[in-house]
Amino acid sequence: MQNSQNQRKAYLLALLVVLFWSTIGSAFKITLRYLNFDDLLFWSVLSGIFVLGVLNQLGKSPLRFRILSRQAWLSSALMGFFNPFLYYLVLLKAYQLLEAQVASTLNYIWPIVLVLFSIPFLGQKIKARAVVAIFISFFGILIIGSGGHPFLLKFSNLPGVVLAVGSALFWAVYWILNMKDPREESGKILLNMIFGLFYLMIYFGMLGRWPVVPSTAGLLGSLYIGTFEMSLTFVIWLKALTFSADTAKVSNLIYLSPFLGLFWISCTVGEIIHVYTLVGLAFIVGGILLQQWQKIHEYY
Repeated sequence: MQNSQNQRKAYLLALLVVLFWSTIGSAFKITLRYLNFDDLLFWSVLSGIFVLGVLNQLGKSPLRFRILSRQAWLSSALMGFFNPFLYYLVLLKAYQLLEAQVASTLNYIWPIVLVLFSIPFLGQKIKARAVVAIFISFFGILIIGSGGHPFLLKFSNLPGVVLAVGSALFWAVYWILNMKDPREESGKILLNMIFGLFYLMIYFGMLGRWPVVPSTAGLLGSLYIGTFEMSLTFVIWLKALTFSADTAKVSNLIYLSPFLGLFWISCTVGEIIHVYTLVGLAFIVGGILLQQWQKIHEYY
């Protein structure tokens, strides 16, 4: 009975996180109406640090800066460069250039990129099924990036497409670094974000300006992104995994997020969802599911 109740809690918490994550594409696009992409990242990271810092210090394993090892500092310095600094800087610029439905869907290619990066970085062997899955997902990229004309290879906004796909590359690198780092998660992410804020300050220094003070709408959007994309949802997700007897069953709920995301984009941003976006997303997610088919089959 206890296991059943815990599993139910795991599903509820995971679905709550998926619900919040599905709104982030809309939050990005709407807040970009009031802030430039780099200003938005600065205020989002700052608010994320505050929220995650409070949660971490109230948790069972609060981060203690005085006793951190040199390796911990160096690891977070590297990881913070990829996320939040480089990943979100590139992703938010892609959102500024593209429709929200295009940017959010193209960014979702990262699980397939992770498979490719796992070969040289983790020494994993790639199977024939994974090769087919990669081609299926990348065909989905061509469908979306070309506006539904994949065989013509004409992109309406090639820089935006490159940035959206590139952000998935940076996230995959970050994910691999995170997998190889055994530190407590919330403290690790907090330190990564602090380094990310440091890199952003250097970035603005190189531009010769400081982040623009946001309007009320821009500030609220930044707070929402910092809370529900970068900090609070992460803690809830970890809690869901601890309640679940089988983490894969909970993790697979993440595949609902991009489809829900298109619904929110349609309702809040006002974009008309293109048929080719749905078809391309189906190819991308289909490739991911095919690559993970053996694991899914074992779990269910």
